[in-house]
Parts: sequence; C-alpha cells; structure tokens
Amino acid sequence: MILKVCTSLLLLFLVNSVWTRTVRQVYDDLDPEHWSHYTSECPQECFCPPSFPHALYCDNKGLKEIPPIPARIWYLYLQNNQIETISEKPFVNATHLRWINLNKNKITNSGIEGGVLSKMKRLLYLFLEENELEEVPAPLPVGLEQLRLARNKISRIPEGVFSHLENLTMLDLHQNSLLDSALQSDTFQGLNNLMQLNIAKNSLKKMPLSIPANTLQLFLDNNSIEVIPENYFNAIPKVTFLRLNYNKLSDDGIPPNGFNVSSILDLQLSHNQLTKIPPINAHLEHLHLDHNKIKSVNGTQMCPVSIALEEDYGYYGNIPRLRYLRLDGNEIQPPIPLDIMICFRLLQAVVI
Repeated sequence: MILKVCTSLLLLFLVNSVWTRTVRQVYDDLDPEHWSHYTSECPQECFCPPSFPHALYCDNKGLKEIPPIPARIWYLYLQNNQIETISEKPFVNATHLRWINLNKNKITNSGIEGGVLSKMKRLLYLFLEENELEEVPAPLPVGLEQLRLARNKISRIPEGVFSHLENLTMLDLHQNSLLDSALQSDTFQGLNNLMQLNIAKNSLKKMPLSIPANTLQLFLDNNSIEVIPENYFNAIPKVTFLRLNYNKLSDDGIPPNGFNVSSILDLQLSHNQLTKIPPINAHLEHLHLDHNKIKSVNGTQMCPVSIALEEDYGYYGNIPRLRYLRLDGNEIQPPIPLDIMICFRLLQAVVI
C-alpha cells in the first residue's frame, strides 16, 4: 500500500507538472478573441476547453471511430468509448501529439493500421489499457516515455518491438496472458532507461529474463513464480521496489542471500508459502511477509548485522534501516520479540 501511494504521488506530481506548465503557456500565449476559432474546428462529438486549447476531450461519448484531430492538439482523450480501429486518416494533421489515452475501448491488433503509431514522432504517452490486444502493437513511436498495455489479452511480444525505445521509462503489461515463453533473453533489449516494469497478474512461473539494468521498480505480483535464481538481482543493481506478492515462493525457492541486496528498499513477499524470514539487507526499509506460513520470529537470526556489533556503532552507525514490518496472516503469536526491537531501532510499525 505504501509503495502504491508513493508511486501514485510521484506520477501525479509529474503529470501535474506537465499540466501546470502547459496551462501557464496557454494563458500567456492565447488571445481570447481566437477562442471562437478553436471552438469551430473542434469535432462536434468532443469538447475543446478554451482555456486549454491543446487538449481534446472525446471520452465517454460512445464513439466507434476516432474523429479528425486538429493540428493544435497535444493531449487527446478517447477513453471509455467503443473504438475498434486506429487508422492514419484522423491523425493526418495531428503532428504534435504528446499524449493519447485510448483506454477502455475495443481495439484489436488487426484494427491498428500498419505504421500509424510509429508516425506519431512526438508522442510521449500512449495508453491502450483494457482493449482487445493479443500482442504488443508494433512499430511504436521511438520517443515514447510511457507505454500502458494493462488488462488486454497479450500473450505475445514481437521480436525487437522495444529495441528502439530508448526513452521509455515505464512499461505496464500487467493483467495480460504472458507465459514464460513470451519473455525471451532479448525481449527488453533497448530499454536502456526503463525505470518501472509491471508484469503482475500474468501466467509466469519463472523470473523474467534480462530485465533492463536501470530498472528501479519491478512488479511481479499474482503470477506462479516458485524460484528466485541465484544472483538474479546482480543484473539489475538499481532495483529499489520489488513486489512478488501472490506467488508460490517457498523457503527452498529462495537462495541463501537471494534478497540480501543493498539496493532494495521495499520488498513485498505477501501471500506466498514461506515458513521463515529470508535474510535481508541492512538497507531494507519496508518488508511485507503477511499471509505466509511463518510460525515464529527470531530477531537475532533476522537481524542483518550482529546486535553486539550494532551496539558498538551506536545510534548513528550502520544500523538496519527497517521501518515497517508486516507479519500478519501467519502463525506468529504476540508479543513481538524484544531482540527485533533491539536490532531494528528505526522500526516505526509492526503488524503481527
């Protein structure tokens, strides 16, 4: 929950920053006497706010096709309609598009005209969630920064589809139909600046291959993953937020130091089959282990540093940074062992 809130706040801040900056430019540059011109060229099915002339709102209109998009439009909202196709014709004049929201429509891969997306040279954000896609559409605009394809029927990722998307920072593929075979060693090749990868709610049994090295957030909840390969996280040395809730991880499926990784600050292993707490790193700040099969907690064994050595360092020394620990839904009986409190001096909340 904490991760979701933090991630949502970060994305909201970034979006609001873009919005605020754009609106300020509009008020500076737009002459009120030109508002009638902007309104006249607005598609009759849509809404064009005079105070935000770069935006076109065509959402929730029952549209079955995309109307002609004026050349001035940067932000296009088409979500919650009945659109089945994306053809080139409506976008002939729309050469400045930055943002397209086509969530909750009926778009299929066959309904996307060949090359229509890649011709949108300035597009940064493409939202195609909750459609009828069976594979990642290709080719894509090379300047994309966010690609959201959640809640489709995607089971295939075409070879090389991401190879030129060097600016992509977020890729959301959660709640699709991906199997292990869909994620090859070169699937994510080219995503050199990817920061968030969401493959939750698919049908994976193994950890995905060749995650981009700069990935900070890796979401793999609600799959069927049983094993963490030895030294898996060496290849993604910057990973900070790791979610593996609702999988099939057992004690035998985790290497001795599988999660003893200094970069990981938030580790979520809820709803698995663990009977003991895996070794963690002193840098870890949030640990979610609720709804496993853990029967007891030994703070001395769990502590990532020697308690005696920690006392020598003092309060400002290299003490463990754990602040939040969730253990409810196991077979643990209160009270909390005293050695947990001695080890984790920064601990603010324990749910048991």
